[in-house]
Amino acid sequence: MRHLVPATLLLVALIHALPLVGVLGVNPLQRLYGVPVAAPELEILLRHRAVLFGLLAAFLAAAAFQPRLHGAALLAGLVSVLSFIVLVRLVGHANAALTAVMRVDAGALALLLLLAGAWHLWRPAGD
Repeated sequence: MRHLVPATLLLVALIHALPLVGVLGVNPLQRLYGVPVAAPELEILLRHRAVLFGLLAAFLAAAAFQPRLHGAALLAGLVSVLSFIVLVRLVGHANAALTAVMRVDAGALALLLLLAGAWHLWRPAGD
């Protein structure tokens, strides 16, 4: 358990860091999500989204090495991946790129749920 939580948090941090390339502009965003980014307003929103994913990735990675942050990091990761999956399901009509993102998030969700359950059962008192 001592190594499982940090390893999983680092993996989920890596998954959340991948969209950070979107900060670089329209072309990386279009490759990431498979949608045209025709409006400057959409570019701003998606590039800001990339920054926020970078911040979440940094938190998840830092929390991997801070046991007192494990619970908060697990919750943040769960909210992130679950919210995307729910939104894809609610809206529907996801293209191939977004479906691939959803599948990666579904894998991360499974890992995080297993880890959250194990962490809850086996965490040391006071964590």
